[in-house]
Amino acid sequence: MIRLEHDGAVGVVTLSHPPHNLIGDEFIERYCTAQDDAVAAGARAILVRSDLRHFCAGADVKALGPGDDGAASDPAAVLDRLESIPVPTVAAIHGAVLGGGFELALACDMIVAAESAQVGAVEVTLGLVPLLGAIQRLVARAGPARAREITMLGRRYRPAELERLGVVNLVVPDDELEEASMSLARQLAAGPTVALGVIKRVVNIAVNNGTKAADEALSGELATMWASNDVRRGTKAMFTDGPGTAVFEGN
Repeated sequence: MIRLEHDGAVGVVTLSHPPHNLIGDEFIERYCTAQDDAVAAGARAILVRSDLRHFCAGADVKALGPGDDGAASDPAAVLDRLESIPVPTVAAIHGAVLGGGFELALACDMIVAAESAQVGAVEVTLGLVPLLGAIQRLVARAGPARAREITMLGRRYRPAELERLGVVNLVVPDDELEEASMSLARQLAAGPTVALGVIKRVVNIAVNNGTKAADEALSGELATMWASNDVRRGTKAMFTDGPGTAVFEGN
């Protein structure tokens, strides 16, 4: 269902739940656990991909909906768990990326898309709203007007349009998706892991609580960053070999 492998410092989380990677409670738990396990094993970046025809064609609504006792999954708890991952995450999307699949991608820090992918928040066609944070994450990426359009109309979009709107970071030919997404993940994994973790947290705070809260949070994060070995490596390399020459070890 979910497979975790390692490519150097990149944790590769592969969705493999035939036929279409439909999301349910067990799928979500295994997905979150795979990311936790990747970090615990020393991954400095995570690449999320699928080895099926589609990245993820949506959710098994019956599996995510209220059970016999009327209780349903808590999306806030799932999203908090995903966004607490301290290393950069990259989604490599192709095929159908619909509903919950789109939301898995939006919960990652960056999205690389194959140009033929079909992407959309289609829950409204079932009389539902996106259950795993698409509305608010689209507001953060594309603004409220576009978030309303994408979620209210339930259309399928080509990645090039979503790249123009700021929802997708990079669109590549289908046969270049694997190489391009892994290249980006490796670049992030080779970066200063402590500093990248600070950036993740400050961005999330700015989105959720505003610029003032992010300013205050940054002040509290600086001591950890300045104490990191990566800062010492980076500054030493700058003065001896020039900017951009440091080799970071992620601590």
